Amino acid sequence: MQTKELSLYHIIKPSTLKDGKPPVLFMFHGYGSNEEDLFSFAAELPEELCIISVRAPYEMQPYGNAWYAITFDDIKGKWSDDDQAIESRDKISVFITEACNAYSLDENNVTLLGFSQGTILSYSVALSYPEKVQKVVALSGYINENILLNGYEENDFSKLKFYISHGSVDQVIPVDWASKAPELLNKLNINNIYEEFPVGHGVAPQNFYSLKNWLVTNS
Repeated sequence: MQTKELSLYHIIKPSTLKDGKPPVLFMFHGYGSNEEDLFSFAAELPEELCIISVRAPYEMQPYGNAWYAITFDDIKGKWSDDDQAIESRDKISVFITEACNAYSLDENNVTLLGFSQGTILSYSVALSYPEKVQKVVALSGYINENILLNGYEENDFSKLKFYISHGSVDQVIPVDWASKAPELLNKLNINNIYEEFPVGHGVAPQNFYSLKNWLVTNS
């Protein structure tokens, strides 16, 4: 399937389904990476999925992209540009609709798979606009409540499911940040599973097999 000119640059692996609208999985990479990173998973994921890996909109120097700026300041320490993050949240929301229309995908079977900053945005999109998302694979990230849509708690989350994983020795995003996500999701009665693996800021092989099994089970 040829990549079309949409609002966010992306690469695509088409579904093997010949009839009807295929389910779609959108991939959102981490800070300083690009659309090729997570796309390496694509060949190992269920063939019926159309897989779209998206490039973040903000270019970094000398290479890579970001969903929002992370600034390292002597006084503030490390802090995130939440305004940019909210802009990216809404760009992703628009892109999901665009892509489903452009590629004739099943808008009622949408999965988001994020890593790190891409996970933070995936949480934000799914909790802010749950009518657009059914499943989220949240790898090595956390929920930033500052970038959720105001009043998101009133949304209908009945069709939403999360697979969450984190490295127990992650030195980039502390594991205790990640482990707070299930607490918030449970309060909202959102179906979720949380797992930790003995790795740093990355995806261990057993982590990948576990998320793949979750996708298959919840297809």
